[in-house]
Amino acid sequence: MHLTNSSPSITPRDRHLLRHAALAVCCAVLFAVLTALVQTGWRPLSRLDHELIDDLHRFAAGHTAWTASVQLFSDVGGPATMRSVLGAAAVWLWLIGARTLGGWVAAQTLVGWGGQWVLKLSFGRQRPTFSDPVAHAGGPALPSGHAMASAIACAVLVGLLWPRAGRTGRITACAVAVLTVLGIGASRVFLGVHWPSDVMAGWLAAGMVLGSVTVLVELARPGALARDFRRVNWRTRPRVQRVLASPPRPPRDPAARTPDPAADHPDGLLR
Repeated sequence: MHLTNSSPSITPRDRHLLRHAALAVCCAVLFAVLTALVQTGWRPLSRLDHELIDDLHRFAAGHTAWTASVQLFSDVGGPATMRSVLGAAAVWLWLIGARTLGGWVAAQTLVGWGGQWVLKLSFGRQRPTFSDPVAHAGGPALPSGHAMASAIACAVLVGLLWPRAGRTGRITACAVAVLTVLGIGASRVFLGVHWPSDVMAGWLAAGMVLGSVTVLVELARPGALARDFRRVNWRTRPRVQRVLASPPRPPRDPAARTPDPAADHPDGLLR
């Protein structure tokens, strides 16, 4: 009797969906736990928030030059910059024909922006207050918009580079992205405009957006993201690869005499 394995195999697309669904669910669970601890005033978390931000504020107030540089870094890496970069990437992808991928980038940007404000208004957490603040920011505190926007933008940009980068390029891209996200999040705490838990909530909210948007796009357009990644890879191949792939020119015979137009002319001169 011949036995066959009737269980369906897991395709790469299925693994892709499962990874992003797991990312969204895990971040949502952790976000719910974190916000519950914040709302109930869990003492260890509250003590960490207050002690860390008080220590950083004292340092920031006494080192104005360093504080100004951190403020500049925070402003440059703010949500407006991150969303502008993603918007430009979405337009470029749309123009080269990778429209599902461009829509995915645009959806990450818009859902991140809208989700940030839905969460902020839902919790309405107050920002830290000081008698001598070194920076100012408006709106509710949780989650941090800077932390959320930078995490979404850096993850999307690394995702766009990933299929076309080698091992060294991937490591470099991931290192730059992680340092950027950590630096921007830390700058908001250092400037005293966010509690540390606000920044952690921003990162978790970013994971929720990244995972859920990817799953929805994959379910709506099965396989379209992978096809667009291949299209982008083809459209952005370095021209040097095509040059190197072309057949080499035959070697020149050193014994061959280079014709002299003047010598071949009847008068020996070019008129």
